Amino acid sequence: MRLPRILSPRTVVSAHCDLPCGVYDPAQARIEAESVKAIAEKYQANTDPEFRTRALIIKEQRAELVKHHLWVLWTDYFKAPHFEKYPQLHQLFNEATKLAGAAGAKGTTDPAKADELLGKIEEIAKIFWETKQA
Repeated sequence: MRLPRILSPRTVVSAHCDLPCGVYDPAQARIEAESVKAIAEKYQANTDPEFRTRALIIKEQRAELVKHHLWVLWTDYFKAPHFEKYPQLHQLFNEATKLAGAAGAKGTTDPAKADELLGKIEEIAKIFWETKQA
């Protein structure tokens, strides 16, 4: 029974990368979401099937990056005191990640869906920056 205890880590840390740098910013998600919107607009304006196929692939990759950056903020940056002070935060993240996913910007070429996503990211960013001031 002592062997598992000896092998378990003495300190447990978490980070959005392999080095706990403490650098978080919702701008990463916003930039990718802006890319999703721009690609959707370009898709709508172009009828070339090869261009449209490439646009869809890239848009879906960018939407996946939006989800990744949001999840990092949700799971690594924001802590219990933040969720207590901003009870709407879990709902905002849930809605934003769904808007980035298959039911949202990833699954459509409608720039308006990307605008909705950008709006949710902006709400999250406002709260994020308020927490940085505290």
